[in-house]
Amino acid sequence: MIFLVDHNLEGHALLLSGSITNQGWQDLFSIRFVLLEEMSLSVNSSDRVVWRFAQTNQMLLLTANRRMKGKDSLEQVLQEENTPTSFPVITIGDADRVLNDPDYRDLCVNRLLEIVLYIENYIGTRRIFIP
Repeated sequence: MIFLVDHNLEGHALLLSGSITNQGWQDLFSIRFVLLEEMSLSVNSSDRVVWRFAQTNQMLLLTANRRMKGKDSLEQVLQEENTPTSFPVITIGDADRVLNDPDYRDLCVNRLLEIVLYIENYIGTRRIFIP
C-alpha cells in the first residue's frame, strides 16, 4: 500500500516508516510513503488535485491539516466526489505527538497497519482519523 504524504508531514512519515521497519512489519506488509514532489505534485496543489491523484493511483492520502473550507477544500471534495470505491483519507489527529511521543507514534503505526490489513473494510470511507 502506498501512502501519499501531505507536504507538512514529511518528517512524520519518515518516523512512521522507521517504526514500521524497526518493528519488522515491513517484512509482512508492503508499505511505502511517497512525497508530493516525488509524484510531481506541487506543495501548492489544491486538495482536489491531490485527492484525485491519490484516487487515480489507489493511494491512501496521509494528512493532518487539509483545509476544511472552500470549493476545493478536502472536505468539499470528499462530499462531492467520494464514491463507494474511493480510498479513504488518513488524518493524523495530533501531528506534533507523532514527532515527540513514541507511544502515540506506535498507536498511529498500529492503526495504519490495521487499515492496510483490512483495506477492503475502509474503501468508500471518506476520512479516518488516527490513532
